[in-house]
Amino acid sequence: MQKLLLLGDEAIAQGALDAGISGVYAYPGTPSTEITEYIQQSKQAEEGGVHRQWSANEKTAMEAAIGMSYAGKRALVCMKHVGLNVAADAFMNVAITGANGGLVILAADDPSMHSSQNEQDSRYFGNFAFTPIFEPSNQQEAYDMTHDAFDFSEKYQIPVLMRITTRLAHSRSGVVRGEVRKQNELKLHPNPKQFILLPAIARKQYAELLDKQPKFLAESEVSVFNKYIDGKDKSMGIIASGIAYNYLMENYSDRSCPYPVLKISQYPFPVDLISRLVDECKQILVIEEGYPFIEERLRGLLNRGLNVKGRLEGSLPRRGELNPNLVAIALGLKDIQGDKVPELVVPRPPVLCVGCPHIDTYNALNEAIATYGQGRVFSDIGCYTLGALPPYNAINSCVDMGASITMAKGAADAGLSPSVAVIGDSTFTHSGITSLLDCVIENTNVTVMILDNLTTGMTGGQDSHATTRIESICLGLGVAKEHIRIMKPLKNQHDVNVQIIKEELAYNGVSVLIPTRECVQTLGKRLRAQRSEKK
Repeated sequence: MQKLLLLGDEAIAQGALDAGISGVYAYPGTPSTEITEYIQQSKQAEEGGVHRQWSANEKTAMEAAIGMSYAGKRALVCMKHVGLNVAADAFMNVAITGANGGLVILAADDPSMHSSQNEQDSRYFGNFAFTPIFEPSNQQEAYDMTHDAFDFSEKYQIPVLMRITTRLAHSRSGVVRGEVRKQNELKLHPNPKQFILLPAIARKQYAELLDKQPKFLAESEVSVFNKYIDGKDKSMGIIASGIAYNYLMENYSDRSCPYPVLKISQYPFPVDLISRLVDECKQILVIEEGYPFIEERLRGLLNRGLNVKGRLEGSLPRRGELNPNLVAIALGLKDIQGDKVPELVVPRPPVLCVGCPHIDTYNALNEAIATYGQGRVFSDIGCYTLGALPPYNAINSCVDMGASITMAKGAADAGLSPSVAVIGDSTFTHSGITSLLDCVIENTNVTVMILDNLTTGMTGGQDSHATTRIESICLGLGVAKEHIRIMKPLKNQHDVNVQIIKEELAYNGVSVLIPTRECVQTLGKRLRAQRSEKK
């Protein structure tokens, strides 16, 4: 067993490599930077072909890691705490999509703001997203926990948030390496709709996420990282989390605290262990780095002294909107609705408008890509997301604004080829430019389709920043001019468009296809306005 002297950051990096990651995605930010730098300099990573280049920002890093997970391989994404704000859209949604290959998100917090503009606590983000949280207390635990976090992620098909702080990130200790695991093989998830967060699918995925919560709690109760250490003096019990456990133990030369101590390094809170401590001790001292995350929850978590009812207890539903009837039930009043839906209410799912240019684009794409098999088209948020529905069944993801390109990039990094991104013109300028830049810097083998309907169609036809600018933006980013192709999404151009798509799917590098035709809704409004002006 090899023993190394490592920073906390380096212990996490080595743990991820030994856990069989195929890629690390990150934007530099203290105190997380050294994780990616260690992997970049690692001979093990080089020999294993591990992706290890910087991303344009934390959001693109998160989305590319999601893409690698989509393709069945293990990915680590790293950022400092404020970077998690940038990546929050993708982070919150991937908790609902779930993971395929193991996905670990490392957030490095900076209490006392040594090099940051605030000292927020990333545990709140994990709690907000209903994801498991791992918080190592020392370098050895950081290494071991990284291994376990990837296993946990794949066991429950859930992303895992690992939270560290500056002291752990930048202090050194001896670390004993464990077993080195091989990288995963390329393998798509058996549920092809897992990553498409259309409302009907998202509601189902969210229900499954909530159903997993008791399992996460059961894991915390028996975790080797959560320890109950008995003490003779019951006048006080101590809860210490993460690195704060070391601050406690450093006050005792023999590292033997006279009080009962509950060390918490895996969340959700181990309720049974906390109950035991509260039952045995007269008062509780909570020692934790960052916000009073544990302290403020103790009273509500244990429900001591108060009979609290609501969504957590079950009087109100845990998911979905409230309404007067649900509140009436909670108040003990009559249920006037029940589970029945009036027969006169007929479901009307959304559809692409008749004459929509996206219809012709998807028809051409489906024909062009048919010989490669399914599961290769990553979409974004807009009208074109309806391409997931029959009769098109053309896309395989919809996670957050801009994710299509970076997910396609991550999947391509994992070996999925061809890998196609479909993004709208307005979404491209909102969040897709940096994603395309990542692809250009690495000359990733992706085909990006920017569906230009000359407006922000989904939200009512607002002006798009992309109008007349898409080709020049792509040229400015470094996409080769000969691989920027303008298409006309019309039925009489179908064969031409299929041939263009086929040519760029066969190209090993970055291609951008721009199907351009005005949205039929804004076209109608414009023509009506013109006729009105002539009267």
